[in-house]
Amino acid sequence: MGCGLEYGSMGPGRAMSATGSASVADVIASLTRKVADFPKPGILFNDLTPLFADGDAMGAVTDALAEIASGADLVAGIDSRGFLVAAAVAARLRTGVLAVRKGGKLPPPVYAEHYDLEYGSATLEIPAGGIELTGRRVVIIDDVLATGGTLAAASRLLERAGADVTGVAVVVELTALGGREAIAPLPVHSLSRV
Repeated sequence: MGCGLEYGSMGPGRAMSATGSASVADVIASLTRKVADFPKPGILFNDLTPLFADGDAMGAVTDALAEIASGADLVAGIDSRGFLVAAAVAARLRTGVLAVRKGGKLPPPVYAEHYDLEYGSATLEIPAGGIELTGRRVVIIDDVLATGGTLAAASRLLERAGADVTGVAVVVELTALGGREAIAPLPVHSLSRV
């Protein structure tokens, strides 16, 4: 167990007191670790691991996202950090959760969507059998909205499988990267915008 200096002075209970008096956005900001030049030079990575590891903060994030996703038949989480938040939201709402996986992680048959990233290309997949998606209202949840390529690909993938994607919810939106436009006209809900 570290002394807390790895992430700034976050002593025990900090999020608990923050959630009582601060907005969810303030709690997110206080527990986000900024990592320069990761995964490549020039990128400022927003590490939400400290946020997810704090029970009170994770509870506040889950509550806020569950309010946004209320009315969905299914919550879809994006590989991999989106799984954490989507599963918590689905449990809170008592709905199912669908893991939207990176390519090659699921046995066939799968629906696949290829797309470009800011630093390469990737594939997302969902099962093509065993889960009926036709007509189901789905909210997609992820940790961070950057350029929007991954969330747009997930939306296309789910719609091609017959789902009615009603919106996207993220913990943090990096507004300078314009990801919201890549997902339009789908509604985007962010708990924190930086």
